[in-house]
This record gives sequence, C-alpha cells and structure tokens, in this order.
Amino acid sequence: MPGSAEKPVAIVGGGIAGLALGRALQGAQMPFVILERSVAAADAGLAIVLPGNAIAALGTLGLREPIEQLGYPFGRREYRTAGDKLLCEIDEDGFWGPTRRPRTIKRSALLAMLAEGLPGGAVRRETELRVAEIGAECTTLRLANGESLDTSLLVGADGVNSTVRKQMFTAAAAVKPALLAQASWRFMAPNPGVDCWTLWAGAEGMVLLVPVSRDEVYGWAAMTRPQPDVSSNKSLTRLIQNFPTRVQQAVTYAISGQGRLHWSPLEQVTLDLWHQGRAVLIGDAAHALAPVWAQGAALSMEDAIILARSLGRHAGVAAALSAYEAERRPRVEHVQRMTDAMSKAGKLPPFVRNILLPMIGPKRYRQTYEPLKVSIA
Repeated sequence: MPGSAEKPVAIVGGGIAGLALGRALQGAQMPFVILERSVAAADAGLAIVLPGNAIAALGTLGLREPIEQLGYPFGRREYRTAGDKLLCEIDEDGFWGPTRRPRTIKRSALLAMLAEGLPGGAVRRETELRVAEIGAECTTLRLANGESLDTSLLVGADGVNSTVRKQMFTAAAAVKPALLAQASWRFMAPNPGVDCWTLWAGAEGMVLLVPVSRDEVYGWAAMTRPQPDVSSNKSLTRLIQNFPTRVQQAVTYAISGQGRLHWSPLEQVTLDLWHQGRAVLIGDAAHALAPVWAQGAALSMEDAIILARSLGRHAGVAAALSAYEAERRPRVEHVQRMTDAMSKAGKLPPFVRNILLPMIGPKRYRQTYEPLKVSIA
C-alpha cells in the first residue's frame, strides 16, 4: 500500500475475524491495531464447531499444532428424529482426511489461540469507534475517548451488528432474520452420552449436541416454527418435551442456569459490496449466516487470510480490496445457497423431512463441503 505503509490497518472487532486478520497481517509484516470495545473476549463461555476448512485455515495461520492439541475431534455426524430414529450418518473424518478432522473447541480457547503471539498493545480493549472519515490517502478514526487515529485501511470485523457497516455502507436492509428460524439458544452441559455431532429435529424445532470432551457437550437449539414468545425458556422447554432423554437432560441443565444458556436472534447479512474506499468488511459483518453448516468462523478466518494476502500482493488499496472480494465472494455465496437449501429442508413437515433426509442429507453435505475442500492457501 504505497504512501501509507507507516499507517496501521485498523481492525474494528477483536473476535475471531479480527484476531485472525491480525495474525495474518503480522505474518505479512504489515502494521495493524485491533480496536475492541469490550473489556474481555465475549464468548459467553460457549464452544464452536470447526469443519475441515476451518482447521485448514488455522493451519495457514500457524496454528495446526495447537488446534490438534486443544480441539476435540467428533468423527461423524448423525441426523435423528425427535423420537431418536437415525435418519442418516456421515463419516466426517473420512470425508476431510486426517489433517483436517473437524473439531470442537471452547470459544475462549480459540480466541486465546488466535491472540497468542500478537504484539503487545496490538489489541486495544475498551476502545470504541465513533466516526470514520475516509480520505484519499488514509482513513481517520474518531474514537469514543476523544482520540484520533490515522490508518491506511478500516476493516469492519465487528459482527452481524457491525458499526463499520452501518457507518460506511448503505446497509439498511443488510440484516434480516435467518430463513431457518427466528432465534436460537446456545449452551454448555454435561455430556449425556453423545459421542458425535448429533442433530434431532421435530415438528417445532431442532436441537444439536456436539461433544467438546468426553464429559461436556456444546448445545444449540432453534424453533423452526414462529412463536410469539421465542425468547422465553418456556418455549425451549416445550420444544424438547418429546425429544430423547439425553437431549432433555442437557437442555434442562442449561435452563437451570448452570449451563450458561445464551439466547440470541438468528440473523443473516447479505451485501452487494463488501468494500468502499479505504473501508472493507470481513466475517459476519459482511456475510453472517445461520449456523447450518458451521461456517461462521471458517469463512471469517479465510476472509482474514485472503485480505492480508491481497494487501501484500497489490500496489494500492483499491486493487487489493477488489481482488479480495472477487476471490472470496464465490465461496461465500456457495455457502449462502447451501444454507438456504438446508434451511428450507429443515422447515418441511416432519414426515416429509424424515423421508427425504436419508437421501438429501449426505448429498447436501457433499455438495456443500466438497468445494470447501479446495485449499485457499
């Protein structure tokens, strides 16, 4: 980036996308600063599922050994009815191979892994962006503490409700409810006897349990039919009343307050353009999705790798950002299409879904993940 090499790239958001970009820029020997408004990492004590392309991205970021040590491989996935009938089973280890085995990990551990080795002071917490002014040679940030910061590039890595997107992009209609459901619950619980990624789907909604260790599971639940009180734990209790005992045990533990139950709207972001002048969006700020294929973290880390690479390869910011978006958009749009397709299947009447899923489940899995096996390295 001629003429602005001494100015840092300003990354707004210190989550997975922002920290991954910091690592990638550090590897490319480009100065950067991460601005995070929270005091500590906002992981809600939860976990995350990392498919094979996320494992590959961590390898590119120099974290292959840590993720193999700390991530828990779950081997396969099962789709079941609310009555616990197995509809289809997928060998994830066999599909991805030994070097990209899908794993689960606590969010706190993943964030710490991404932050490990970053320069001292690179992550500035309790620092909030108020106004950004894009100029020809730099972007000037006005911070909430009154400070001004001249930067070579402003990167919005600040999630589905991105401040950068709201300020710098015409994005009034960018955020909308996800097709799959209005909202979801996430939680941790003692492992009730689940040995792989397992999804149960009923008439009102679905519950996913994935082992994070032999003793603990990460859970996710969603109501696929509209409910007037979708944020109420009573809705979650009603959802699981006809589910297997092991599901009821895990969810009841979470509702009791011991399992760090976290409710949130289920939203998606779609934008026609991810960059404008000296500003660009990555991760959920650009393309949040329902977690059907667990691609939030994976796509965020891939975005970070490709953006850093583009900035290093191109002489000017405009060319670098255009190259970044041109490379990333086809892969992201593929995942968006497959998310919509599986979301529609998830909302079918149970008897129809139960007939179709043994056929379409493995097919959709291959259709979704086969293109994602193509390395971005």
